[in-house]
Amino acid sequence: MGEYYIGLDIGGTKCAAVLGKVDGNISIEDKIYFLTEKQTPDAILSRFDEFIEKKKQKSEIKGIGISCGGPLDSESGVIMKPPSLPLWDNIEIIKHFENKFKIKTYLQNDANACAVAEWKFGAGAGSKNMVFLTFGTGFGAGLILSGKLYSGTNDNAGEIGHVRLTERGPVGYGKAGSCEGYCSGSGMARLAKIMAENKKYQSSYREYLSSIGDRTEISAKTLAENARKGNEFCLAVYKKSGEMLGRSLAVLVDVLNPERIVIGGIFMRASDLLLPPCEKVLKKECLCYSYEKVQILPAGLGESIGDFAAVAVATGEYL
Repeated sequence: MGEYYIGLDIGGTKCAAVLGKVDGNISIEDKIYFLTEKQTPDAILSRFDEFIEKKKQKSEIKGIGISCGGPLDSESGVIMKPPSLPLWDNIEIIKHFENKFKIKTYLQNDANACAVAEWKFGAGAGSKNMVFLTFGTGFGAGLILSGKLYSGTNDNAGEIGHVRLTERGPVGYGKAGSCEGYCSGSGMARLAKIMAENKKYQSSYREYLSSIGDRTEISAKTLAENARKGNEFCLAVYKKSGEMLGRSLAVLVDVLNPERIVIGGIFMRASDLLLPPCEKVLKKECLCYSYEKVQILPAGLGESIGDFAAVAVATGEYL
């Protein structure tokens, strides 16, 4: 038969409310999206309330899961003014839903929520120790250790993006040369601008700019498209990002000894460009016994991972 859960995804650009059915796998039964911009927390919570009330009338809802960017306190259920949500200052969101609907509610940051979804239903299924990495706007990790989500003392575990790899380099997470500086969409655009100063790439860089047009920003997407066409500059940018991804993963492999590292976002779309240089560095940098046991995989839930993440949190089966 399966059980029904509500997933709520709160993002800086858009929000989503999802009805999911869980019966060994997740199926999305219904969902709505709406823009976050210019809406107060109260207005957004009202939209969520309306969705839950409608679904509650038709199905028994076993749990509510919330995925949101941090900082937040998952235990007390408070969202504490994430950078992408400046109006969300100490919002007691679990209390709101539990008081209103009398349904058990869980809150996790977005990287942890995606980690739970991939571990339970995606590329990490069946593993005991798994790392999920975002590789999009930012670069952060959700950690599944010994069969449980590990979030740290105050929900700040897994912030690999803040680790500095080089003294100088593209800025990410407010730090030059960080993992996020090399392994994120905005970081790769900054990396490209730095590498464009190398005389070796001036001709292929101009070719790349010509292909995207003067008004189009440098992006991981257009870099990948041109790399696959053989553009020397774009191939070099992806090679460098892949090498730094390898250095980033080597830290995780040596410290955590996971069975699988599952990566979403840009890696999922461009693993053909990122994985070969990543694996080469990883093999060189890691302890051999740990390297032999780890698999590096693209996210199994694909572009729909956001729909599944909060529903997976709602089950509470990661505690």
